[in-house]
Amino acid sequence: MQPMNFSRILECPAKTFFLFGPRGTGKSTWLRDHFQPDLIVDLLRSAEFLKLSADPGLLRSRIEALPPGSKIVIDEIQKLPILLDEVHSLIFDYRDKYQFALTGSSARKLKQADANMLAGRAFKREMFPLCARELGDAFDIKESLNFGTLPGILNIADPAEKCDFLYAYVETYLQEEIAREAAVRQLQNYHRFLRHAALMNAQVVNMSNISREAGIARSTVDNYFSILVDTLIGTFLEPLHLKAKVKEVVNPKFYFFDCGIVRALTGDLGESPGDRIGYLLETFVLNELRAYSSYFQKKFEFHYWGTPSGAEVDFVVSKAKSKWAIEVKAAKRWDRKFNKGLHSAADSRQLNRLIGVYLGEDCLISEDVAVYPISEFCRLLFDGALLV
Repeated sequence: MQPMNFSRILECPAKTFFLFGPRGTGKSTWLRDHFQPDLIVDLLRSAEFLKLSADPGLLRSRIEALPPGSKIVIDEIQKLPILLDEVHSLIFDYRDKYQFALTGSSARKLKQADANMLAGRAFKREMFPLCARELGDAFDIKESLNFGTLPGILNIADPAEKCDFLYAYVETYLQEEIAREAAVRQLQNYHRFLRHAALMNAQVVNMSNISREAGIARSTVDNYFSILVDTLIGTFLEPLHLKAKVKEVVNPKFYFFDCGIVRALTGDLGESPGDRIGYLLETFVLNELRAYSSYFQKKFEFHYWGTPSGAEVDFVVSKAKSKWAIEVKAAKRWDRKFNKGLHSAADSRQLNRLIGVYLGEDCLISEDVAVYPISEFCRLLFDGALLV
C-alpha cells in the first residue's frame, strides 16, 4: 500500500505558539512540514529529558547559539513545565529573534505546576484527528466510524492490523502512559473505568451510576474523567438551558476524541457497531465541529439540549446571539419524527437554523429542517456555508 499524505487545514502562526492535541494526531509531522524547525527538543527522549531536568538553563545556551530567525520545537512541554520560564525569558530578551512551537498532549501537569503560559506571548492551536475535508477522496464514513481517523490508521490496509494499531494505542498510551503521568495508583480501577466511560460515550454521564457499576469511589470517577479531559482524550458537552419555564436536563455528556479509540476501549473492533453506530456518528460529527471551530478560529461553543421527558437535540452550536441546532441520525432515511426534538427546542425562539445529519444520500427539507448526508454536511461546514 502506497502511504497516503494528507494536507492538513491548520495554518502555521507567525509567532510563538502552543500546539495541543492527543498523541498520534500528527503534530510532529505537521511541524516538520509546515514549521520546519531548526532545533527540536524532544522531551520524550530520556537523555534529553534528564539533561534539561538537571539544568533547565541549558536550553537558553543552546538557543542563543542559533542564528536570528531560528525556529525551535519543544515537544511534549508538559513533561518539563519549568522550561516555559526559559522560553518566556528568551522571548522577553530577544523579542522576535526566535519562534517557538511548544507541543503538548496533556494540560494536566501544566495546570498542576501552575506553569508559565507566556502571558499572552503565544498563540494556542489544537490538532485533531483527520477530518473529512483533510481526507478528501479517502473519506469513508463507515471506515471512520469503525476505525477512527488517526493518521496512523489511514495508512494501514488490513483491518486486522488496524485493530492491532488501535489496541496498542489504548494499552500503551491510555492505560499505561497516561496512568503514569496522572499518578494513578489503582490501575485495575482505571482500566475498568476506561471501558465504562467508552460504553457511555455520547451519552449523559451519571457519575454515581458509573461509580456503582465499576465498583469505584465517586470521587475517583470524577478524577478519572478530569484526567481524560486534561490529556485531551475526551470532552464534556454541557446542557444548554433554552426555556425558562421548562425543566431541562442538567448532567453533561462525554465524548471521546476519536471513534476508533472508543471501539478499542469497548473491545468490539472488527465487529459491527450494531446499535452503537448512532453514538459513533454523533462522536464523529462533534469532532468535525470542534476541528472546524478550532482550525478557523471561530470560537464556537458547543452544548446539547434535552428535557427529562426525552426531547433532545444532539448539538447546539453558539456564537454571540446566534445558535444552530443539529440532530444526528444513523439512518439512511430521514423520518419526520426525527424533527421532534429540534421543534421542541425551537419553541424557545432562540435558534437560527435547524439542521439534520444522516447516512442517506439526498439533501432534503423536512418541514423546516435542512437535512444533509454526512459528506455534504462536512463539505458545507468547512466551506463556511453551514453555520451562517
